[in-house]
Amino acid sequence: MAGIFRDRRLLVLLALGFSAGVPLPLVAGQVLRQWFVESGMSLADLGLTALIGLAYANKFLWSPALDAVKPPLLGRRRGWALVLQLGLLLTIGGMALTDPRSGAGATVLLAVIVAFLSASQDIVIDAWRIEMLGDDEERQAWGLAAYVWGYRGALLASGAGTLFLVEHIGWNGAYLYAAALMLMGLVATLAGPEPAVVLPAPMGWRARLRNSVVMPFLDFTRRRYWLAILAFIALFKLGEALAGVMVTPFYRAEGFTREDVAAVATVFGLGATLGGALAGSWLIGRIGVGRALILTGLAQMLSNLMYVALVGGGRDIPMLFVQVGIENFTDGLADAAFLTYLSGLVNRSFSATQYALLSSLAAVPLRTLGASAGVLAETLGWAGFFTLTTVAALPAMGIMLFLLKRLPPERAAVATA
Repeated sequence: MAGIFRDRRLLVLLALGFSAGVPLPLVAGQVLRQWFVESGMSLADLGLTALIGLAYANKFLWSPALDAVKPPLLGRRRGWALVLQLGLLLTIGGMALTDPRSGAGATVLLAVIVAFLSASQDIVIDAWRIEMLGDDEERQAWGLAAYVWGYRGALLASGAGTLFLVEHIGWNGAYLYAAALMLMGLVATLAGPEPAVVLPAPMGWRARLRNSVVMPFLDFTRRRYWLAILAFIALFKLGEALAGVMVTPFYRAEGFTREDVAAVATVFGLGATLGGALAGSWLIGRIGVGRALILTGLAQMLSNLMYVALVGGGRDIPMLFVQVGIENFTDGLADAAFLTYLSGLVNRSFSATQYALLSSLAAVPLRTLGASAGVLAETLGWAGFFTLTTVAALPAMGIMLFLLKRLPPERAAVATA
């Protein structure tokens, strides 16, 4: 055990996880939406900003290119990481020089570029982490833990940290601070070891695309109820996706300040999510994936009604803590069961690619249907809108019950092994 903690690769992965987490709140989370809300953007236009993060849902499409092309410096993994981190530092810094009040076009364009570079960095760091630690399962587990803690720390530093700084140095200064956070990733990339990997024989783009995307998908379509499985994955987070896009303008409409959002929704909310994930893992061990998926899915669906309880209450901080705590805790619960269910669906022959495809599909509602959230909120009002987000979870719950009855998780795992 002591030897593991002396392994400097864990420090490298801690810093790389931090680098991976920095961009997300700035382009696909509360920070950017808070900036747009304070700039006077309409609800309809704010809903469309969900499309900025489409790169996160489609990153598997260009991942073969990052495997096939080797940069001229530092090797395949470190070289790409350095290029992408420099690009992120410059483009996040570029966002700091824009002003959404005089025209959000430049801000949105740079945010789309940041999302693409960030999704690409995720691809490189995931591959680098796996190759860096080799076949030692214990070190792989510790390496993943270090990466996750670095990632969560970045969500606080670039999420809550940026929001807290706006009061003192303005939005432009706060984004320059966020750009500087990428320096930690640059240091880790320069200090980290390049893994020695034997590359496969070169193949054409058509063969690479077939092996990395087409074959895993065709394999998936050979199983029973595959269309129902895909529909369930795509719809499971629909209610949360619709609600999440509108949370920032809703909080502002109720009178909550930027600092309230940073302290409660970001810092306290992250703790509640982590607590929910731990409780979800315990629940799965006690009652199994199928029953846990039903209970946590129901809790996640009903938690959206807590937004309705906030409507018209003004700046009620205790009630905000209750709403954020319940909503984030149930999200963590549901995520634990949902991701465990996804892991049991993949074929071991295509485990990495199929999991990437399925997890990307799960992000599609947030990056596509979430764009309609602004129009729905304007049309229905806040109470009607959040009631709709609760009802939007019902189709996925119905499909889930159908699948659990005809294809329980244990049987599905045997079928795909």
